[in-house]
Amino acid sequence: MTRSPAAPLPHHTVDGPDDAPPLILGPSVGTSHRLWDPQLPALADRFRTLRWDFPGHDDSPRPTPTPPTTVPGLARRVLALADAHGIDRFAYAGVSLGGAVGAWLAVHHPERLASLALICSSARFGAPAAWHERAALVRERGTGPVADTAATRWFTPAFAASPQATALVDALRRTVSPAGYAACCDALADYDLRADLSRITAPTLVIAGRDDPATPPAHARELADGIPDATLLELPRAAHLANVERPAPVLAALLAHLTEGTPR
Repeated sequence: MTRSPAAPLPHHTVDGPDDAPPLILGPSVGTSHRLWDPQLPALADRFRTLRWDFPGHDDSPRPTPTPPTTVPGLARRVLALADAHGIDRFAYAGVSLGGAVGAWLAVHHPERLASLALICSSARFGAPAAWHERAALVRERGTGPVADTAATRWFTPAFAASPQATALVDALRRTVSPAGYAACCDALADYDLRADLSRITAPTLVIAGRDDPATPPAHARELADGIPDATLLELPRAAHLANVERPAPVLAALLAHLTEGTPR
């Protein structure tokens, strides 16, 4: 087992039987481990699930100044977290930036990943300048401005006023530090895995929301086309946080993918 020299991500939760196959779940920027609440009961019944938080998100410590954040750096801290729990080989599923962390691990540490699921993620999250501008905005004015428009990025209009959507937007406004959010924006700006997708050997599921304005279906198709033998699922009536808006089909697809060839 290749151990990471990085410090583990300090805030995380573990659920499920100790002797079950391990599954690590990554969030989207501006959310926390609670993003996986819709799928957790069923996943924790079959897997030892480990959910982690980005620095400065939810109850994660908020150091001042916030150290630079990169996808490779986050991935190494996920490996260190797995090491700390005695986890060698694991399945991984992540949403958006959380998915990018898993994809980087699949390229650079294939011996650690048993399978990979990328939900509303991308090999390249758009022009770096836009992310740097958002980072500057949040550092200057806090998370309020991005929370004001989060519902239109995260959810379809039909779901944006739901209790689930409102709770996630409120959490972005109240529990995410500006420095932590901005650091994740910088990580998104620097990320580009397009040239390395063919190096991913883990069985991979890609899920897209057809109404996702943040990572449109074309991003998912690029992932699925570039990763050998990847499976692609496009969900109607879903935007960026598809596992919240369409929890049942996301769970069904995950369980089918994760349990293929895995003993109960």
